[in-house]
Amino acid sequence: MAEAKIKTPLFHIAKRDPASMKWYTGVIVRAVAVVAALIVSGVLIMLLANINPLEVYSSMFDGVFGTERRIWNTLQDLAILLCISLAVTPAFKMRFWNCGAEGQVLIGGLATISVMFFLGDVLPYPVLILVMIVASIAAGVIWAVIPAIFKAIWNTNETLFTLMMNYVAIQIVAWFLKMFVKSGSGVLGAMPEYGLPVVGGKQFLLNIIIVAVLTAVSFIYLKYSKQGYEISVVGESENTAKYIGIGVKKVIIRTLIVSGAICGIAGLLIVGGTNHTISTTAVAGRGFTAIMVSWLAKFNPLTMVLTTFIVVFLDRGAQQISTAFGIPSSISDIITGIMLLFIIGCEFFLRYKIVFTKHAKEVA
Repeated sequence: MAEAKIKTPLFHIAKRDPASMKWYTGVIVRAVAVVAALIVSGVLIMLLANINPLEVYSSMFDGVFGTERRIWNTLQDLAILLCISLAVTPAFKMRFWNCGAEGQVLIGGLATISVMFFLGDVLPYPVLILVMIVASIAAGVIWAVIPAIFKAIWNTNETLFTLMMNYVAIQIVAWFLKMFVKSGSGVLGAMPEYGLPVVGGKQFLLNIIIVAVLTAVSFIYLKYSKQGYEISVVGESENTAKYIGIGVKKVIIRTLIVSGAICGIAGLLIVGGTNHTISTTAVAGRGFTAIMVSWLAKFNPLTMVLTTFIVVFLDRGAQQISTAFGIPSSISDIITGIMLLFIIGCEFFLRYKIVFTKHAKEVA
């Protein structure tokens, strides 16, 4: 019989075994991705703006850590984004694609400002704060549990449902602003006298402490509690969950109650602890950024601290270089995009590996 040569590809892509991968492999891959992103960004900076990349990177660090005020602002931004990321994590781990955190946080903030506006002069301050907390959490829960009920009972598409509710929340806030602001300007003045208390003379310290506690509680809840285990099982396979006796509908609704409650707390921190007012852009797109933060951290609340810091660092650094060098914000956004692309893209090499093959022969 004649031998026939069969051409085989030079390489193929195979899925990695997580158990066999060394801990330092992830560190090396991510470090290489960051270095590669810095090199590519540096080349683009020289081509587009004719600026020394080292000066740009130095300016980014200065924009984040240059002064005590900037450090506190960075920590505040980190706390708020991390809080919203913690909110979407239980739902996403359960494979419930909650894209409505923007609206859930905004509704929580609306509940907070409503209490401040209507009851600020009526209730004693401690009672006012308690009512603000309850109102914000309740509002966030209501806004999150509506799509959860529709998903659990009628299997509606949660992505579209939660997205549409974002727009409803924005219009509700716009309508309330018309009622709050009689001048017609649509701008509600700040009411710091009714806001959350200032701890240690630092305006944002309370926000940071609350989010730090939420991070620890979320980690314990998802990793060690029975409910966290049920979330993981439902996320892996609803059929398996049903087979072992887990009530999938109950888990969906309960998990979105948790997500909505944390979103309500985020709204409370934004309105009651930071801005002391509200607008339709108060959340500033962080509800969508939080999805990327949570996904990059693989739904681990502790790892999420690092991924949140990376996103906040790039965002504030981009604002700084745009101001310091007078370059269009589009260039700074390109730099941010490149760095995020490399950081996200390196996850491919952690999940898969390239295997080189030799040419094989087959007897015909």
